[in-house]
Amino acid sequence: MRIGRSTDMTQGTIWKQLLSFAAPMLLGLIFQQMYNTVDSIVVGNYVSSQALAAVGTTGPLINTLLGFFNGFSTGATVVIARAYGARDRKSVHDAVHTTILTTFLMAILFTGLGMYLTPYLLRMMKTPGDMMSEATTYLRIYFMGVSGLMFYNMGAGILRAVGDSRRPLYFLVFSAIVNTAGDLIFVLVFHMGVAGVAYATILAQALSAALVLYVLARSDGPYKLFFRRLCIKLPVLRQIVGIGLPTALQGAITAFSNVFVQSYINAFGSDCAAGWSIYGKLDQFALLPQQSLSAANTTFVGQNLGAGNVPRAKRGTRVALTMGALCTCTLMVPLMAFSKPLLSLFNQKPEVLYYGSLFVMWISPFYLFTCVNDILGGALRGAGEAFPTMVCMLSCFVVIRQIYLYIVSHVTHNAVLVGLGYPLGWVCCAISLVLCYRLLPWEKKQAALHAQAEMDEKEV
Repeated sequence: MRIGRSTDMTQGTIWKQLLSFAAPMLLGLIFQQMYNTVDSIVVGNYVSSQALAAVGTTGPLINTLLGFFNGFSTGATVVIARAYGARDRKSVHDAVHTTILTTFLMAILFTGLGMYLTPYLLRMMKTPGDMMSEATTYLRIYFMGVSGLMFYNMGAGILRAVGDSRRPLYFLVFSAIVNTAGDLIFVLVFHMGVAGVAYATILAQALSAALVLYVLARSDGPYKLFFRRLCIKLPVLRQIVGIGLPTALQGAITAFSNVFVQSYINAFGSDCAAGWSIYGKLDQFALLPQQSLSAANTTFVGQNLGAGNVPRAKRGTRVALTMGALCTCTLMVPLMAFSKPLLSLFNQKPEVLYYGSLFVMWISPFYLFTCVNDILGGALRGAGEAFPTMVCMLSCFVVIRQIYLYIVSHVTHNAVLVGLGYPLGWVCCAISLVLCYRLLPWEKKQAALHAQAEMDEKEV
């Protein structure tokens, strides 16, 4: 049911609500991915394959940031969604203002740390010498404007918590257009190379952040942002951190573990690194439908548990799984069939295309397992069970994957076997999350949530 521009997910047809929420978010994720993708297309076609590899090799580090911020914003989304579903206006207000001020403090910290640590992180990834200078330039400029990324993600998470996934989409469309235009102008007109695409990216992210904050400040709902009322409510922050920090650490550590995967790939040379980079672009786009459904299901489960409707929350997860599997199968086949034409959008060098197509053909058949991970992980976070989700994902995506890569790298010199470390983690994680979801005592969880809400209300 629509309330203004927000959505009450505690009643109505489940698949329609999930679809109406996920579809705008899917488009938003597509445009968000366009930032780095357009950067790669421009440098791959108008600068050099080394520049393409340099931008691509920063991907794991940038994804580490995204993983942390998206995970932390999930904590705010769940807390606000529960309060919104329970019609608790004061808790919504407190959570919004706590989230924004916390984001401001985190932005200062991460900007300084990122710019300082850039060369050390690139050396840790064994970045080849012909890529180091351009990778350092791109990453330092990116960190310089990271506050725009943070405020957009947190602000968009607030809007999605109340069921508004449309306006975050509109802002991303606008900023993606700005980014694309900036890439072309800075590279083709001003010949700024890798620095040009980095500046275009942070400019676009800053504009999207400004737009989402403007909307929150102009809202007439309980989530309206008053800059003079910014403060940190400790009971609310504890709830956000309790859900968001495990999810943030899981996302950041999982993405950071890919820094080590990148170091294994870099050992095969810049052509293989570039092929891995452009495969990663197609991989990211192929997984977006299930990620948007996961976010929709997190909000759905959060609102329905806040309203005390456990059966509806569980039905929503089953519907989201079915929808995600259908989308994944629909995308997987054409991705494999047309991999070379799609990869050639980024670079036409035969060696780069050879490696890229190998990774597509061997890894993409396992995408159904990532669908299970995303949807069930979203459901468990919506239920406030972020910690077991974190344990499952870190065990599979970090520990098991790194052990596998260490063994493979010492037994053979084969890039495809290195890439297969990803599907191994996906399969193990899917099995463990199914067990977690089935063993979760949903009715007891509902009672605990109500007791916690009453306790937090007394503390506030």
